Parts: sequence; structure tokens; C-alpha cells
Amino acid sequence: SQPCWSEYLTTRIEQNMVVNCTCPISECRAQPTTAFICSIVSSKEIIAKYEKALLRGYVECCSNLTWCTNPQGCDQILLKDGLGYGAACSKCSWISCFNCNFPEAHYPASCSHMSHMTCAKCNHGFCWRCLKPWRPTHKDYYNCSALVSKAAWQEKRFQDYNERCTFHHHAREFAMSLRNRVSSLNEMPKIRTLTFVLDACKVLEQARKVLAYSCVYSYYNQDTESMDIVEQQTESLEMHTNAL
Repeated sequence: SQPCWSEYLTTRIEQNMVVNCTCPISECRAQPTTAFICSIVSSKEIIAKYEKALLRGYVECCSNLTWCTNPQGCDQILLKDGLGYGAACSKCSWISCFNCNFPEAHYPASCSHMSHMTCAKCNHGFCWRCLKPWRPTHKDYYNCSALVSKAAWQEKRFQDYNERCTFHHHAREFAMSLRNRVSSLNEMPKIRTLTFVLDACKVLEQARKVLAYSCVYSYYNQDTESMDIVEQQTESLEMHTNAL
């Protein structure tokens, strides 16, 4: 009966299980169509949730589509361009990485830099996020003990780069907050246009982002000769960024 179908479909939609929903009769594998669901379910809120579930399922099935990864929240769908560095969201301007699960584009650091750690003693690789082995067959990742002196040096080096990276991320958040405050002022009547200040804030945000991920790049790069040039360029960018 229609009330039974309505209750069944409503429950499946609320439980986010409607996309692969089948007939409640165990022997029947038929799936209700969109037209049938819309004709049975009368609640506009439930139908809206159903349409969101369809959209979510479609995006997850398409290898060239993804959701914006802005941690502040954004429902924009992005088209992967294949460049690997991501593209700015047309809705919130957040730049997502299309190649890994890190929430934003992280150039010049590679995707492996953002998740793959390697022990200096035994060369064991593991994920810095979950601490599980990079290679699933390796099970002794808790039993590695590096030389104390080398471990202390590695720890100090990591702390230095981590502090610099964290500083630039915080400075970037300040630039974003500043841009938001200037934007609100710019909308007030009888205020001179502040477009040039907004542009400066955007440049500041981008510079802090590059400086933060340059710390990751520098930490992992072992090529001393090329790193001398990178460090010089980074110092120059940091000096001009601080001045801005």
C-alpha cells in the first residue's frame, strides 16, 4: 500500500540508504525509480534529502568530479583538471588537491610529503595521520629505536620546520580575517573603495600558504645544492611578505 511504501522509503532516505534501495520483498531485487519515489513521498524536506543523496552518489561515481574540501564547509562540486595542483573553488576560492586526501593544495610540497613519513634508522614508511604502516605487510613499526644523538637532531630539525610551518598557517589565517574585515568596511556607504587592500590581503594569503608548504618541501628535500637556492628564494619571499 502507499502508506507502507511511503514509510519504507522515508526511513531509507533518512538513513542515507536510498541510493541502492530495493523492493522490501526479499525475493524482489527491483529498485524504485526517482519518479516513483517522488510520487509516493509527500514531504518536501525528505525529497530534498533524497535529491542530495542522488547528487552525492553521482559525484562519488564520477572520477573527474569531487567536492570542495574547504574545512569551513562548502557544497561546491569541482571538476578535476588533471593538473594535480587543484583549482580555486568558484564559490569560496578554496584550492583543493585532486591527488590526495589532504584538505588543500600544497604546492611546492608533493602529495607524498603530506602523508608519507620514513624512519631514518630502518627506512620503514608509515602514514603520519593514522600511524599505520605504509606497507601493510610491515608490522614492527613500534619497535624501531634510532640512535639518541641522531634522534635528538632529527627531532630538533622537525620542530624547527614545524614551528615555521605553523607560524605561516596562523599568519595566513590572520590575512584571511583581515580580508573579511576589510570586505565588510568596503560595503559601507561613503567609504573609499578598498579594492587595492583586498588584493593585497589575497596576495598575503597566497604568500603565507606557499611559505608554509615550502617548509614541508625543504624538510624532505635532500638535494643540498638545489636547497640553497630554494632557501634563498624562501627567505626573500618571507621578507617581502612580512613587509606587506
